[in-house]
Parts: sequence; structure tokens; C-alpha cells
Amino acid sequence: MSTAAQILVALVAAFHFFFMALEMFLWERGPGRRLSGFDAEMARATAALAANQGLYNGFLGAGLVWGLIAGDPTGYRAQIFFLSCVVVAGVYGAATANRRILFAQALPGAVALAVVLAAG
Repeated sequence: MSTAAQILVALVAAFHFFFMALEMFLWERGPGRRLSGFDAEMARATAALAANQGLYNGFLGAGLVWGLIAGDPTGYRAQIFFLSCVVVAGVYGAATANRRILFAQALPGAVALAVVLAAG
């Protein structure tokens, strides 16, 4: 697999771990509130939902890391599966929650997926 593909997969994984931390641990603090745009009361009211969402982001990141460290063909297939999940989640999030998710999640995932497939 090409170095570019591995770097892009690692970046998408890191991005998901970053959002996991924001949503699970920093939602009611400055970084999480800046991300959501919520005031303190709304952040407190939605903290459990954000933590659940953050857990899913962590699973996506973990799956991508697994894809990077597992031998082929398992690693390659895991990367394709988890990058596809990233793209689907990003498109769904953009359609139902906020259009920024399309550019923040789906687009990087789609680019990484395309490079992984091309390197295949």
C-alpha cells in the first residue's frame, strides 16, 4: 500500500480520535462548546448524546488503526470498510444535522478511500 494512503488513513483516524475527545470529555468546556456553538446549559443538556457520538468516532478511529496495523488482506479490507463507514456517517450527518460535516468528515474519508482503493 502506498505511503500516501497510509498517511491519509492515519490522518482520518487521528481526526476521529480528536472528535472523540471533544465530544466525550470536552463537550461542556471551551473546545466542545466552540465546536457545538452551545451555551453552557445546552452543552450540559446534550452531553450524554455528544459522548455517545464521540464513542462512535472512537470506534471509527480504532477500526482505521486496526486497518493500518493488520496484515493484508485484512488490513486493506478493514480500511475500506471503516473509511466507507466514515463517508456514510459524514453524508448522513450533513443531511440531518449540519452541512459542515460533509466537508469535515465525509470529504476527508472519501479522499482517503479513493487513495486506498487506487493503491490497492
